[in-house]
Amino acid sequence: MMNSAASCFSAPFLLHLHLLFVLLLPLCAVLVHGYGAMGPIAAAFGADGFFCAITAGGAQQIICWHKNNASIPSTPYSNSLPAMAALSGGDGFLCGIMSNTSQAYCWNWGSINSGGANLVPSSYLYNTYAHIAAGKSHVCAVRGLYYSDGSFGNVDCWEFKHSLDHYTDVLVPSYGSSFVDSSISSLAFRQIVSGDGFSCGLVDAQGVICWGPKSANMSVSDEFEALASGEDSVCGIHNVSREIKCWGGGANVSAPVRTRFVGLSAGADHFCGIKEDDHEIQCWGSLNQSVVPRSSGFLSIASSDHTTCGVRELDLVLDCWDVHGSSLPEFTPPLELCSPGLCSPASCGDGEFAFNASTLNEPELSSLCLRRELKVCLPCGSSCSKGFFPSGICSQNADRMCTACSLCQNSSCVGVCGEHTKSGIELLETNAMKKLLLILGPSVSGSILILIACCIVPGMVKNCGGEGDKKRNAFCIGKPVVEAAPDPANLLPTISAASVAETPQIFRLSELKDATHGFKEFNELGRGSYGFVYKAILSDGRQVAVKRANAATIINTSSRDFELELETLCNIRHVNIVNLLGYCVEMGERILVYEYMANGTLSDHLHEELSPLSWDMRLRFALQAASGLEYLHNDVSPPIIHQDVKTSNILLDSEWNARITDFGLLSAGEKDSPLTSTMKNDVWSYGIVLLELLSGRKAYDGDYTPPDIVEWALPLIRRGRAAAIIDRNVALPRNVEPLLKLADIAEVALKENPTDRPSMSQVVTFLDQIVKTGLIM
Repeated sequence: MMNSAASCFSAPFLLHLHLLFVLLLPLCAVLVHGYGAMGPIAAAFGADGFFCAITAGGAQQIICWHKNNASIPSTPYSNSLPAMAALSGGDGFLCGIMSNTSQAYCWNWGSINSGGANLVPSSYLYNTYAHIAAGKSHVCAVRGLYYSDGSFGNVDCWEFKHSLDHYTDVLVPSYGSSFVDSSISSLAFRQIVSGDGFSCGLVDAQGVICWGPKSANMSVSDEFEALASGEDSVCGIHNVSREIKCWGGGANVSAPVRTRFVGLSAGADHFCGIKEDDHEIQCWGSLNQSVVPRSSGFLSIASSDHTTCGVRELDLVLDCWDVHGSSLPEFTPPLELCSPGLCSPASCGDGEFAFNASTLNEPELSSLCLRRELKVCLPCGSSCSKGFFPSGICSQNADRMCTACSLCQNSSCVGVCGEHTKSGIELLETNAMKKLLLILGPSVSGSILILIACCIVPGMVKNCGGEGDKKRNAFCIGKPVVEAAPDPANLLPTISAASVAETPQIFRLSELKDATHGFKEFNELGRGSYGFVYKAILSDGRQVAVKRANAATIINTSSRDFELELETLCNIRHVNIVNLLGYCVEMGERILVYEYMANGTLSDHLHEELSPLSWDMRLRFALQAASGLEYLHNDVSPPIIHQDVKTSNILLDSEWNARITDFGLLSAGEKDSPLTSTMKNDVWSYGIVLLELLSGRKAYDGDYTPPDIVEWALPLIRRGRAAAIIDRNVALPRNVEPLLKLADIAEVALKENPTDRPSMSQVVTFLDQIVKTGLIM
C-alpha cells in the first residue's frame, strides 16, 4: 500500500460509505472514454493489457492493475508515474495529461516496473495539451492547457512501433507521418478519440471529422456530446436526444434505442454505456448480458478487449467484469477508492452538480483535485437502481439520494418501489411465507405423525398430551432455552429468550380455522408432498406458520420414527432455531404451528429483489447460523445432523436474527456414516453458505461458468484473490479484513477431506474472533 497522503484511499477508507451514498453522481458526457477516449479510468488493449485509474485522495495519483498472471507486481500502486489529470488507452500502452504541467505522458506495463519512462517523442515532450486520445498504435492530442476554459485547439499526432530488444517487446515512439493531414491542420477540435489507423474529433458546426490511413467514410455530420472508439468503429452520444449512434466497422452492432446515456466505452467487440436516469450499465455487441452489473450505478467506465471496469457510484470502488462471462476474469481490480470524474475549472452546467468530497465524511479527503479551485462536474440522476427509490433531488453539490425500498414509509415511494413497499415489511413477510413450504416441509411429515401418536396413542398421551399430566414434562415442558453467544459487536438487537421459551401448546381446530380464514386458498402460501402451508394470525395477534398435513403424510411415517421425532422436536429449544409452537389433532386433522419468521429467508435477501444485506448483517447471520448448528451438534442428545444446510433453510425473524430450520430429525446415532463425518458434511454445506454471503451468488447458477459456486470461488481464494469474490453490489465496509478472514473460514470448511474441516464449535470460535478483533463498520 502506498502512504495515505499519496494513495487512492484504500479499502479501509473508501468502504464506510453508507448505503445512502448511492447519491454519488455518474459520469457526465465529457467523461466518456473507451478505446482511444479520455477519462479518469482507462485500459490498454492487447496481450499485455492493463488498467489504470486516477485516485480519489486529492493528489490525482495513479493506480494500475495487470492481467491475472505471474507478472502481476505485489502492489497496484504506480509510484513511478506522475499525477495525472486524464487518461486514455491504446494497444499495450496508456497516455495521460500530467496534472501540474498539462504535458503528455505515455507508458506501458514494462515502463511502470522499470521506473516509468515517458514514451512521448521528444518533439512533443514539452507541448501542453487539453485533450488526448490513444489508438491502436498512435496518439493524437489537442493543443492547449488542460485546466483552462478554452478547450479547442489544433492536433498533434505521433505513432508507436514494437521493436524486439533482446527478446523483449519494446515500445518505440516515432513521428506520426501517416496522420499528417493538411485538411485538419486549421481545425480546432473540442474532443477526439482514436481507433486502429484513424482518429476522429468534434468540431463545432461540422460534426465529427476523421483522419488517418483508415478514416475513409468515418466522418459524420451529426452533432455529438461525446464519442468512444473501437478498433474500427465509433459510437457517439447525440447532443440532443442523448441516444447512441454507431458507425464504421461496428455499425452492424445494434445499439440500444430510446435510451439516454451520459457515459460510453468501447471494447474489441462490445460497447457499454452509462444510462442517464439511474446510471446503470447497458452493453451491446458480442457479450454475455448476464454478467453486466444490474444493481448499482457507475460514475465512470473504461473497456479493454473483453473486460469493462468502472467506478461505482455506491462507494467509489472499482468493479470489473468479463463481458463473455469467464469465471476467472482477466482483471481483478484493487479494493481502492478512485476518482468519479475529471477535474475541471469550468462551472457545472444545467443538470449537473459539483461532487462534494466532504459528503464522504473523511477528514483526510477535502478535495478530489490537486488544486482547490477545480471541481468534478457530474450529471444528475433522476431515478435509482432496482430496490431503491429517490429520496432527495439533485442539488448544486449533491446528486439525487437513493434509499432502500425496504425503508419506504409513505405513498411517495410506492410507485417506484411497487411490491417492495407492501405496508412496510409486509412484502418480506409474504416472501418469507412463500418460502416456508420449502423451508420446513420435509421435516413436517414425521413431526405431524409424532403429534398424532402423542395425542391418539394412549401410552403417548401420558407423556405430552393431557394438560394435567405431570409426565408431560418428559417431552416439552420446562426445557431450558439455550441462549445464543452474545455478539460483541452488538450489531443488531437479539431476540428475547421468552419468545423461544414457549412450550408447544395444543391448539383448537376452530382457532386455527379462524386464524387462516378457514384455510382459504388466498391464505395459502405453498404446498408440498406433506400438505399445505398457511399464513395465520392468532386471536392474540401473533403471526404463525400453520402446516396442515394430508393423508399421505400420516400414512407414510412409521411409529418408531414418529416417537423419535416427537422427542427430538420437544427437546430442541434455541434462539437460533425455528421452534415448534404447538399442534392440533382434532377431527382427524394433523396440524403443526411454528414460529413465524417475518423477514423471510437468507436466500430471499441474497438472491431475490429485496434490498441488499449490509456486511455487518451478513457477518452476524453467519455467526448466528453457526451457533444454531453448533447447538444441534453438541447440545442436543443424541446429536442432530442437519443434512441440508443452505441459505433457504436459514430464516430471519422480526428482529433480524438468523434461525436454522428444516434439520433432519433422525439422530446422528442412526446414520450409516460415523458421527464426526456426518457433522463435517454439515460444515461443508455451511462453507457454501459463507461463499453465498461473501459473493451474493447462488450456490448453483447456470448463468455463470462454472455454475457451481465452490468450483468458482475456491480457486480464487486459494490463489490469494479472495477479494475477487466479494459482492460488489453492496458498499464495502470500512475494514475489509473480516471479509477476507470469512473467505479463509469458508476455504477450510470446504476441504475435500472431512477430517481436515473444522468442527462447528471451531467455526463459531473463528467467527467470534473476527467480530471481536475486526469490526466491519
